[in-house]
Amino acid sequence: MKIYGVPISVHTRKVIVAAIEKKLPYELDPVIPFNPPPGWAELSPAGKIPVCTIGDLTLRDSAVICAYLERKHQEPALYPKDDVAYAQARWFEEYAGGTIFRDVVHGLFVQKIIRPNILKQSTDTSVIDGILKGAMPKTFAYLERSLGSRYFAGDRLTIADIAVASNLINYQYLGYRIDGRQYPRLSAFFDTMLRQPSFARAVQQEQKVAAGMGLDQTFLKDLAAA
Repeated sequence: MKIYGVPISVHTRKVIVAAIEKKLPYELDPVIPFNPPPGWAELSPAGKIPVCTIGDLTLRDSAVICAYLERKHQEPALYPKDDVAYAQARWFEEYAGGTIFRDVVHGLFVQKIIRPNILKQSTDTSVIDGILKGAMPKTFAYLERSLGSRYFAGDRLTIADIAVASNLINYQYLGYRIDGRQYPRLSAFFDTMLRQPSFARAVQQEQKVAAGMGLDQTFLKDLAAA
């Protein structure tokens, strides 16, 4: 199995963590969409990461890839067997890939990393302020209310938790922290996910890339010291 995509991508990390959870060996090709390799349009018609190839099969979109891996390798299950918990897991996977990423993480990442470092453009601080004062509190408050226990769907790790936590890692990479007083459940959830062996391994493997992009990794040191 070969995964194409830079490992600090929210969506690429989601596939990597799923593969680690299922103990599936994989090779990573760190494709950056802004500087894709020759033939990328054939491999990824939408121009997005991740893409996964398994033999002659090409899979695109993290949700499609993870669903396929689940069908082929059912244990440990990342999608609940219970119908209600399954629907809940799929909803939060969608919410993470849509609302959390689109309205919060992606906008901040573009302004703080992509515009100044890749596009050589100035950061629009008004966009950052708008996200931090509007979309972020609304989104985090919903996540806080939705965490009835340690997980978002059922009583064990699912694709919902992987998708949400992957977004929260990038939020931390940008130098922001989850306010434990305002969002105590979400803060505890994030700490739990970072200690999950699959996440710990994925984050460890991407540290060189994160450092090269100038991302803030102090949250990992704070976690180790806790």
